[in-house]
Amino acid sequence: MDRSPFLLHDLLFQAAAREPDAPALATHDQRLDYASLADRANAAARAFLALGLTADDRVAVFLEKRPEAVAALFGAAAAGGVAVPINPHLKPHQVKHIVRDSGARLLITSSPRLAALGETWAGCPDLSAVVVVDGTGDERAAVPVIPWGHRDGGTARAAARRIDGDMAAILYTSGSTGRPKGVVLSHRNLVAGAESVTRYLGNTRRDRILAVLPLSFDYGLSQLTTAFRVGAEVTLLNPLVPGDIVRSVERHAITGMAAVPPLWIDLATQTWPPEAAASLRYITSSGGSLPDSALTALRARLPITDIYLMYGLTEAFRSTYLPPAEIDRRPGSIGKPIPNAHIDVVREDGSPCDPDEPGELVHRGALVSLGYWNDPKATARRFRPPPGRRGGPPLEAPAVWSGDTVRRDRDGYLYFIGRRDEMIKTSGYRVSPQEIEEVVYGAPGVAEAAAVGVPHPRLGQAIVVIAASRGGAPLAIDALMALYRRRLPAFMVPTHIIDRGEPLPRNANGKIDRAALKATVTLIHDPREVAP
Repeated sequence: MDRSPFLLHDLLFQAAAREPDAPALATHDQRLDYASLADRANAAARAFLALGLTADDRVAVFLEKRPEAVAALFGAAAAGGVAVPINPHLKPHQVKHIVRDSGARLLITSSPRLAALGETWAGCPDLSAVVVVDGTGDERAAVPVIPWGHRDGGTARAAARRIDGDMAAILYTSGSTGRPKGVVLSHRNLVAGAESVTRYLGNTRRDRILAVLPLSFDYGLSQLTTAFRVGAEVTLLNPLVPGDIVRSVERHAITGMAAVPPLWIDLATQTWPPEAAASLRYITSSGGSLPDSALTALRARLPITDIYLMYGLTEAFRSTYLPPAEIDRRPGSIGKPIPNAHIDVVREDGSPCDPDEPGELVHRGALVSLGYWNDPKATARRFRPPPGRRGGPPLEAPAVWSGDTVRRDRDGYLYFIGRRDEMIKTSGYRVSPQEIEEVVYGAPGVAEAAAVGVPHPRLGQAIVVIAASRGGAPLAIDALMALYRRRLPAFMVPTHIIDRGEPLPRNANGKIDRAALKATVTLIHDPREVAP
């Protein structure tokens, strides 16, 4: 009988024990079965222990998606350490911040990435060794550089005993509004997340999951944990263009994949071969609102694929999902709580909101993380007792107060309104950027758009839409403004639409970087601006 996993690495090792010959990991040029992948993770754990890794020591992994990255992440957990995946798209100063802030003992990377870092990594006082997965190393460096798989005769100690409440990983948020913060996840968080997601997605060992998102992103890492929970196969992909993804789906007969809305918007414009469309059992979208126009296009291109629209935050992994059968009945909904999660919608005083009354989403349950690394003040602000609880246990686990505004209808379905720090306050109203963007996404020629609020002496904030066209042709600004006037009340009509002329900037997780866009906008006082 299959026993339930308690620890992150149990997900991999139990799958290997059940079916050692089953395919576990694929890339463009190799394929590993579960026994081989488990052997690599065990070897990494022994190497880390021989390098002096002790309980709760952090292991930073700065690699593209490749088998060594997976082995290092699960090997770090198996050795009693804490995995710190670093987005491979980050710049040297951002990598240095994460290595320094996490106090990483080991850094796992490749020779080209190490060369690009220059002396950046040398400014990290807790770092005792750098392990390169594809080079000869240099043990004479200020911080020894050691080749992957190196054995120097050191004795590997036994791994520290771990329980499910111990730290397993630190995931750094994208940091679009400041330096990235590390969210501390326990083994329980990661295992409970895998259990919950596989339940509502119906994952089985027959699934072949395409890992497109960075493994430093909770949504990306979960493609590994959910696959390993059921013994499915994961294909690792580092795409250069959206067409790479479509080709990979076809080549590997992918049955499931996850992406963020900007990527789905791009994929909705691709030509999907019949073989690719036929193999995809499901796709999922989280990390923002998926415009109706993109959803409609995806459903047309993937007519037999189930589409799961979800909401989540790194601090609690995943909170809600909308069953595919409800998409037409509940347009715009993010669904109901995922298994083993409880969601409240509350006012500022913590009292429950009435049906359809906007309020803050508060998540409690086994998926709520342990807080922010090295930031007790931010932890105290976001991780607080659940609202309205009387007579509960004296040491009840905290809930995470998301800062996101949602509403719940009379049937219990939730609808995302906006992130508190992104809401636009104009003419005395609070306006959701998503509601503004939805209008322009349906217009001909518009590839992507973002709405931001900029200071305005009369309105408080003026609404500015920054858009990019499909194919680089100039946008018809007057026609778009006319569309807004037809579709929205006057106070929600943008004062300006900016044709960016190039794709909108992304943060490290592939989401549109609103903060970067807002910083570039200088509002010109136009006499034609719309009055409230």
